[in-house]
Amino acid sequence: MTTTTATTTVTTNSSAAPASASTPAPVTDVPAVVDETARLLTEHYVFPDVAEQLAALLRRRLAEGAYDVESAEELGGLVTADLQSVNGDLHLRLKYHPERVPQAQGEATLAAMRRDFDASLGGVPRVQLLEGGTALLGLAPALFPLSWAAEPLSAALTLVARADALVLDLRDNGGGDPDTVAFVCSYLLDERTHLNTMYARVGDRYDQSWSLPHVPGARFGGTKPVYVLTGPRTFSAAEELAYNLQQLGRATIVGESTLGGAHPREGWTVHPNLEATIPVGRSINPVSGTNWEGTGVLPDVPCAAPDALDRTLALIRG
Repeated sequence: MTTTTATTTVTTNSSAAPASASTPAPVTDVPAVVDETARLLTEHYVFPDVAEQLAALLRRRLAEGAYDVESAEELGGLVTADLQSVNGDLHLRLKYHPERVPQAQGEATLAAMRRDFDASLGGVPRVQLLEGGTALLGLAPALFPLSWAAEPLSAALTLVARADALVLDLRDNGGGDPDTVAFVCSYLLDERTHLNTMYARVGDRYDQSWSLPHVPGARFGGTKPVYVLTGPRTFSAAEELAYNLQQLGRATIVGESTLGGAHPREGWTVHPNLEATIPVGRSINPVSGTNWEGTGVLPDVPCAAPDALDRTLALIRG
């Protein structure tokens, strides 16, 4: 899942001419970018022992000349492959942004998300009444920050509250905000419920996530059937939404296993087009005592993701 608050560190060559907002900047100081990424990793990654291994790997690969490139996109791909080589953490990346990354705190991810939000009706691109009083609610491409998404989500969830059954389509949802996960869950439950616990390395603290006691609009409630469609593009906070509902026995998951990213991450700018995204915590589900990292959310009814809706409607018809 994704968090979007972070300190920002920009590493550039002061003698280089500034790149325009739409032109990727060349990497004029690869060692500085790699060293800063390694430093952030050791200070913030949720698994300190793995962080030390990866920092040593990055510095060794730098000394070997593996990162002798000028393209920010190529450097990001090479470093990301090495970052994910030890434990396969898909949130651990040197992420390339085609547009110049904003330098304000936490803005690298938010800027890209805002464009997607505006182009997707606030993350609710599909609300449809299907056969037999079943409502289909598609949430994509992300579960956007709750300060943006509360209004469109509340409108959509209130609209489907009268349906006899609900199909929640997360097949094209790549993650987002844990607070938004709790917001959606709140419409599908009758009582305040413990959903997840997040361990944070900094401060060595545990923060619990609960459904809300009150929601804007009408609830679908905690008794009518809910089905969640998943696939190989379902990731991060979208996985938490599916996993929470599955572990509570509140929904049937239909489709394919999800990608398997359960670590909330923060982002730091280390170059005008590169963001070091580093997981700073891990999820602990109160029912399972674990999470979906590496395994993904396993469907209750496995089938090819493109067939998941038809399979679900067949289940509803009985």
